[in-house]
Amino acid sequence: MGKIIVAHHLSRKEGVFIITNHYNMFIPTTYTVESVTSGHPDKVCDQISDASLDACLKEDPKSRVAVEAFGGHGHLVIGGEVTSKATVNYAELARNLYRDIGYDDALDIAVYVAQQSPDISQGVDTGGAGDQGIMYGYATDETPEHLPAGIVLVHKLTKGLEDLRKNKIVSWLKPDGKAQVTMQDNRLTTILVSTEHDESVTQDEIRKTISEKLITPLGVDPNSIELFVNPTGKFVMGGFEADTGLTGRKIMVDTYGGLIQHGGGCFSGKDPTKVDRSAAYMCRFVAKNIVANKLAKTCFVSVAYAIGHAEPLMIYAADETGKDLSVIAKEKFDFRPQAIIERLNLRRPIYLQTATYGHFGKQGLPWEEIITI
Repeated sequence: MGKIIVAHHLSRKEGVFIITNHYNMFIPTTYTVESVTSGHPDKVCDQISDASLDACLKEDPKSRVAVEAFGGHGHLVIGGEVTSKATVNYAELARNLYRDIGYDDALDIAVYVAQQSPDISQGVDTGGAGDQGIMYGYATDETPEHLPAGIVLVHKLTKGLEDLRKNKIVSWLKPDGKAQVTMQDNRLTTILVSTEHDESVTQDEIRKTISEKLITPLGVDPNSIELFVNPTGKFVMGGFEADTGLTGRKIMVDTYGGLIQHGGGCFSGKDPTKVDRSAAYMCRFVAKNIVANKLAKTCFVSVAYAIGHAEPLMIYAADETGKDLSVIAKEKFDFRPQAIIERLNLRRPIYLQTATYGHFGKQGLPWEEIITI
């Protein structure tokens, strides 16, 4: 089996994958997390939703947007509520993005976008939350990304599949794909990679290529773990040809892999007045900065809102031992929706990049900034 040794970064030493470890009341000792490629049907829909949001914000930073997509078997439906001065051709935007992802099959696209309900607007206009709900954030000093090592690795696997395909390093790779990572008692035990491929390539070649060009460069010895590659034996048909996709159906891939609670609301296609997106980003920002400022080794943050009200109903934070850090979160950070938008500068077209390979741990995103508190 694979082995992981305690350290403060991801690296490779004598064929061993290395991570940090410490007592953490939030993360189980055994867990599995997954990621999907940009060509996965659900992620295609997430990207269409966030590209629509970015297009609105580019022309009108105060756009109110809630756009979702549903696609499959030659058809794509784009629907939602938008209040904006922007003029967006949603069908053309989606078709171009679909090609950029790597698909060339034709899509019959229907668009149903209406204006946002004035009942919601009247509360949001005064700085209130765009919806009720509970949001969560998490950070750990386990990796430089301040995320659990398994999550960091699994996103590198799926992003690596895309890079091998788009950089034309592996000619038979196609856009759809998934990966899973299993960690047990701080040891990497299992990797699973499923990738869409051309009909002509053999499974032996696929496994060999995945081992040599994807897994080994990440500092993992494929012979030291249990490795599954295309476990059904074939993955020729993928994307909308094989399956349906829906915005917001990969919320665990987007966040903390199911290791930390999720309030339920998805992120993609929603402007920052929707607190199920912006407040989740704020919770991550707070958790990461509490850890980065060495006030905790890991930090869990939660906040709750009532629709139309600015002040949160609840703010809670705790460290890896369960110590209450709520006072720090309340005194050092402002969780009112408008304050979050201003602090993180969220009225910008920055969201398409979040629609794949997780919303957290990426450099350059405002909620990943480290400040002194």
